[in-house]
Amino acid sequence: YPLEGLKGINLVLAVLTLFSLYFFRDPQRMIPVHKGFLSPADGKVVQIMDMEDKDLGSAKQISIFLSLLNVHSQRVPISGKVISKQYNPGNFLIAFNHKASVDNEHTAVLFETENGKRYKIKQIAGFIARRILNYMEEGDMVQRGQRLGFIRFGSRVDIILPRDFQIDVSLGDMVQGNKTIIGQFK
Repeated sequence: YPLEGLKGINLVLAVLTLFSLYFFRDPQRMIPVHKGFLSPADGKVVQIMDMEDKDLGSAKQISIFLSLLNVHSQRVPISGKVISKQYNPGNFLIAFNHKASVDNEHTAVLFETENGKRYKIKQIAGFIARRILNYMEEGDMVQRGQRLGFIRFGSRVDIILPRDFQIDVSLGDMVQGNKTIIGQFK
């Protein structure tokens, strides 16, 4: 009966393998023809607030929480240039906690659009997520829909925009990366 124990181990390994394949998916999505600012991530809008940012000054922040069931690949929301990239070590609070935006480990990328508008995308690690991949480099010219990075397991993405940005999503909305229009620059 020593093979009885192997059946249970094989079942657990099969379930873990299937979950990993599901979690690390990166579906190709058709980019909308409409020229709005795309959501960089899948998830739920958990915060929209006014804030001060060291690079943008008076700004708005839209926070998207990514559950374990969401696609965790992030995309560039609008074409432009990478101005800077900054990695900040930090804590690993649960990503839907609003303190995670400031206290957690994160990578922040500052972009400038072809029209001279600046915005920032922050990839934030969560309680389970301990690894942020970011493919941007300072000086890169990037295209709408290009892969920005990947956060492993539950996490958060903050979008920091100029105060006059027109937001077209609401608190609680479910958004899809490379598909949902977040809003428009004025």
